[in-house]
Amino acid sequence: MLVCCGLVTLDVVQVVDALPAPDEKVVARSLSATFGGPAANAAATAVALGVPTTLVTAVGGGPLADVVRRELATSGVDLVDVAGDDPCAGQPAVSTVLVTRATGERAVVSTNASGFGDLAVGTRGTGLPDAVAFLDDAGPGDVVLLDGHLPGLALAVARRARERGAAVVLDAGSWKPDAAAMIGLCDAVVASADLRPPGVGEEGVLDALAALGPRFVARTRGPRAVEVLEAGERYEIAAPGPARVVDTLGAGDVVHGAFAARVATGASWRAALEHAVRVASRSVEHAGARGWIDAR
Repeated sequence: MLVCCGLVTLDVVQVVDALPAPDEKVVARSLSATFGGPAANAAATAVALGVPTTLVTAVGGGPLADVVRRELATSGVDLVDVAGDDPCAGQPAVSTVLVTRATGERAVVSTNASGFGDLAVGTRGTGLPDAVAFLDDAGPGDVVLLDGHLPGLALAVARRARERGAAVVLDAGSWKPDAAAMIGLCDAVVASADLRPPGVGEEGVLDALAALGPRFVARTRGPRAVEVLEAGERYEIAAPGPARVVDTLGAGDVVHGAFAARVATGASWRAALEHAVRVASRSVEHAGARGWIDAR
């Protein structure tokens, strides 16, 4: 069993020759509208790699939510929506993404999960007890991946997973108010280069994360080697360069989804991350967070 818990968004992605200056209007080369978000992209990655995956999130209501649900179903991701059919549920999170054509770099403006508070959604719709009940069937060998969003939900899911003996993995993109509590429930943390615990410099990030409890901590750094601290041992995992960079959108999500998927099939932490880095390197050669899936 693999469960991804966290944010799903509606991503409106436009490819441009250059980002607009203040008060400037540019014409996009292309447009797409589909689901995004760290946990959702990770779930779709795992499914594409042959690992059935459930996404636990809050989709919300309205026509935008219908698009998100339809796109998730098309990708083969099973959905547990804690917002349910509650008319009081918020709109889905929306991300506006501009991808620069020449470099593949992107600029993102997102509401994240602001419409759902801290979840807080746990008191509405299906509620948190039902949202974590399916984890009663989980056990050793199963994996739960958190993306740090919807912390009320994520902490409940992580605690239930720990009770059942499942491994808990965190995609640590940035330091959030509940980060320390969440990391303390994790077996493995794969952080981005932007993550900084309060009062910790760049050189001390891995030690600070490991001190909170996880036995495996790593930090991705774009095209540079991934830094790892595993049970006191330090090493690096080289990031193979892509043939050419078309779009970096969602590359980090691919790393986390491929990592969790490999762990769920029984691979070691190290082997899983080596595999994940290779998959993510291939992914940036294609447009969109999941363009590499169709191109296989």
